[in-house]
Amino acid sequence: MAIRTCLDLGRPLIVPVSLTKSPSRNCKFSVQSCSLSSNQSHKQLVLEVKEKLGRDYHSLPVGKNGRDDEEMILWFLKDRRFSVEEAVSKLNKAIKWREEFRVSELSEESVKSIVDTGKAYVHDSLDVYGKPVLIVVASKHFPSEHDPVENEKLCVFLIEKALGKLVDGKEQILGIFDLRGFSTKNADLTYLTFLFDVFYYYYPKRLGQVLFVEAPFIFKPIWQVAKPLLRSNASLVRFCSVETVRKEYFTEETLPASFREKTI
Repeated sequence: MAIRTCLDLGRPLIVPVSLTKSPSRNCKFSVQSCSLSSNQSHKQLVLEVKEKLGRDYHSLPVGKNGRDDEEMILWFLKDRRFSVEEAVSKLNKAIKWREEFRVSELSEESVKSIVDTGKAYVHDSLDVYGKPVLIVVASKHFPSEHDPVENEKLCVFLIEKALGKLVDGKEQILGIFDLRGFSTKNADLTYLTFLFDVFYYYYPKRLGQVLFVEAPFIFKPIWQVAKPLLRSNASLVRFCSVETVRKEYFTEETLPASFREKTI
């Protein structure tokens, strides 16, 4: 409100004056501009990482999952909070590891003998949140009988397979450890640490959540030892029941067969 003097009447006349600006038509464009600016900034950072990898680590392979893979570079930038130096360092290690581990050569045939044990597989359907599902059946894992190298190959092959099932707009997978029937014969801290290390170093932030289903009492001390070794990935773990898996993660049509109620 503002006061204007009326000389004719000799008294002040109060005239309402709006001090509030009308909403700018350009507001929505400002948000869009901010988004565009952010995308442009990210693209510039991707190019910086790409150039630095090419200059400092020229011997690294190119192509998909190589030093010039812009999608992979952006993912590692997000993981490293858009620090170019940290992303370059982590990418260098990840790309070297993929080459040394021969990830691109892994196939159903190359891991067939260990796949046939049924100890781990990628579920055919997505969960209710649209995530691919990697299931580990702990009671079928026997570290004293199975070659640890083959176990590692199976682990990486299944991660790659699960990531290959990602749909547009989704970036993470769900891991389920079925611990029903677990005993000391199945305990393998080395393998569990390897699995989480692979996600932490080479597939950062690709693991959305991990369900430990029906963990028996004997598993608890193993978890207490393993938890500190898993670093930030430990926070992704949820201990739950089969019923929780049925009700919260799948529909009747998409529920894995091993989690269905048995009919007599």
